[in-house]
Order: sequence, then C-alpha cells, then structure tokens
Amino acid sequence: MEAITTAALLELAAVAVGAGIGGGILAGLLGVGGGIVIVPALYFALNLTGMDPGLTMKVAVGTSLATIVFTSLASGLGHHRKGAIDTALLKLWAPSILVGVVIGSVLGGYVSGKVLIAVFAVVALAVSADMILRKGRADPEPKGFSRPVWAAFGVFAGGVSAMMGIGGGTIGVPLLNFLGYDIRRAVGTSAAIGFLIGLPGAVIYALTGLGQQGLPPFSLGYVNLLAAIVIIPLTTSFSQLGVRLAHSIPRRALRLAFGAFLLLTAIRMFIDLFSG
Repeated sequence: MEAITTAALLELAAVAVGAGIGGGILAGLLGVGGGIVIVPALYFALNLTGMDPGLTMKVAVGTSLATIVFTSLASGLGHHRKGAIDTALLKLWAPSILVGVVIGSVLGGYVSGKVLIAVFAVVALAVSADMILRKGRADPEPKGFSRPVWAAFGVFAGGVSAMMGIGGGTIGVPLLNFLGYDIRRAVGTSAAIGFLIGLPGAVIYALTGLGQQGLPPFSLGYVNLLAAIVIIPLTTSFSQLGVRLAHSIPRRALRLAFGAFLLLTAIRMFIDLFSG
C-alpha cells in the first residue's frame, strides 16, 4: 500500500476529534466505553485512505483500547465517588476478565480482520436489540450463580470486549443488568472494568502489530498514537458533560438513540463484510 498522505492523516485526526467528543459524551450518558463510537469512526476513516478493511479494523480496535485506559479511569473515579462501584463483584470478576482480555487480544491480533468486523457487527446488533427492546426492572436482585459460572461470564465479557476494542460497559452493563444488578451499579462497576480491559488489551495489540506492513504513520503496532493523542483528552473531558446530560434527558430516550446508532453501525459493517 502507498504511504498515507498528509491530507489523509488530517482527515483521520478530524474524525478522531469527532469520535473523542461523541465517545466521551456517550461514556457519561450510558456508562459505555467510548470504543463503541471510536472503533467504527476510525474504521470508516481509515477505509477512506485505501487501507485493507481487515487491517483498518485491527488499528481501530487497538487504538480504541489505548484510549479506554484513560476514559475508564476518569469515569470509574467519578462513579467511585458516588458509591456506584460494586467492589465485591469487581474482585470476583477481575481475574476472569483479565483471562478473557488476554485470549481476546491475542486472537484479535492474529486472526483475520474480517473476523473482528464480524464479531463487532454481531455484538453491536445484539446490544442494539437489548437497548431498544428491553425495559429495566424496578426491583433488580443479583442472581445466585456459583463462582465458576461468574468466572465464565467474566471470561466472555473480557474476551469479546478486547476483540471489539471496547471497554466494559457495552458488554458489562447489559450482562450485569440481565444478571439482576441495578443499572447504576452495573454502569459504575463496568466503568471500572474498562481499565482492566483497556490496558492489557492495548499492550497486546501493540505487540502483535509490530512489524506489520501498511500501517498508518505514528503507529505502535496496531495502536495509532496520533489518533489516541487526539481522542484521549476529549473523551475524558466530554464524559463529564455526558454525566450532566444523563440527569436531564430521559434514560429511555438515550437507550433508543444509542440502540439506533448501533443498529446502523452493525448494518454498515455487515455490508462491508459481505461485499468484501
């Protein structure tokens, strides 16, 4: 592939600005990692440069995980101050989450990029259906599963999140809500889980991408440092705006809007997958 032009790099930086703002606001509004916005934004921007879709997906995922390290720290500290993090669940889930992240990141670094596109599209479609169709319960109560079952859920959440380049929220919030946790504690705990996913995931994507040909300039493996530097301050600052908006906009309306966004993203990725 020919070297990416300066114009293409400026375009990537511009898209990163939009992704950082949108991802930060959604992180505050819905407790999701900005990755659910950052990954498709970077994927589509890099596709415009003529990069192979499979390679662009790996860069989008690796870069997103690097930004989530900082976004989740900012969001998690805010939720901790409000007492919305279930530390017992975090201790129970953390080891299995890490196992899942290692498995998912290694697979993501070595399997075909088309596999990552398919994983992202399928999970985005499932989460959009959950956001649009399911209503929250008035009296949630955690289900009494055994520790091995909880560990299996943790491996699943960590593995899928690492392959998608997202923090704990997109998978963790619906999963914990389904398992009977109050939505606010699910959001707070998932925000903290994002750090456990982002840090090892970004390191593994950076290492597995070393020496890969055709990466955009300023890349460390599959992590593009230019996009990450642009996105990180925006997601961490605009997440606070999202928190404030969450208290003034009906939560059901937010879920519907976010579900619609994910549905359109999944459809577009399926089109890319099958047309390629």
